[in-house]
Amino acid sequence: MRVLKCRGSGSVHPAWLFLAALRQVQRMIAMKSINKHFGSLHVLKDISLSVQEGEKLVIIGPSGSGKSTLIRCINALEEPDSGEVLLNQEALTHKNRTALVRINCAMVFQQFNLYPHMTVLKNITLAPIKLQKKTLAEAEELAFKYLDMVGLRDKAHAYPSNLSGGQQQRIAIARALATQQKILLFDEPTSALDPEMVQEVLDVMIRLSKENVTMVVVTHEMGFARQVADRVIFMDDGAFIEEGRPEEIFDNPQNDRTKLFLSKILR
Repeated sequence: MRVLKCRGSGSVHPAWLFLAALRQVQRMIAMKSINKHFGSLHVLKDISLSVQEGEKLVIIGPSGSGKSTLIRCINALEEPDSGEVLLNQEALTHKNRTALVRINCAMVFQQFNLYPHMTVLKNITLAPIKLQKKTLAEAEELAFKYLDMVGLRDKAHAYPSNLSGGQQQRIAIARALATQQKILLFDEPTSALDPEMVQEVLDVMIRLSKENVTMVVVTHEMGFARQVADRVIFMDDGAFIEEGRPEEIFDNPQNDRTKLFLSKILR
């Protein structure tokens, strides 16, 4: 059995317990004893997780460790075989899962998933109009606000095919922000980018991390994790191995598996 190395008790870091006491911070995400199989492969092994309002959680680990499956369970894109997922303290069920995710979560994927036949502006305004019943004027106001945030207002009437990969991912972030959800999920948002385009996306995410938004980020970008995270979880073989503040995980890991992983990543 693997033992999670964690500074402090439970799945919430002591610093967040202190902040919660001061600000009455709300728990935005909870996972209780989550198990997920793909055939005979046990992808998530009795995972429990708590993420507080405004927390920036970064999950790291080798490919195939279950990180993407975990984040897809939060967003109801995968259904656990057992256990419970709660968003904003309400449990996901078969009846409410679509509605509950729509009012709480937005997700940025590895691939940009922009509609190629729509302009940037239409890509961003689609969800606010269709799902949140905003007027065109309201949706466009939001779109331009977040295009300004990602530095791409001048691309509002361009089509995705005319944008670089980094620009497309920044548009995908603006699209997620325009839904104005409480929780933002990022599933390796830079993994499909050429190396020279990675930093422009990370810069947007770094700026975003200063906002009062709850973020869960799966990434291989260790510099980003060190700079932005309130808490880092190292995951391997479907289980949480170690968690703590970035300086604890990167400068003084306790678990041998964490040490081995970081020794290869941080060369």
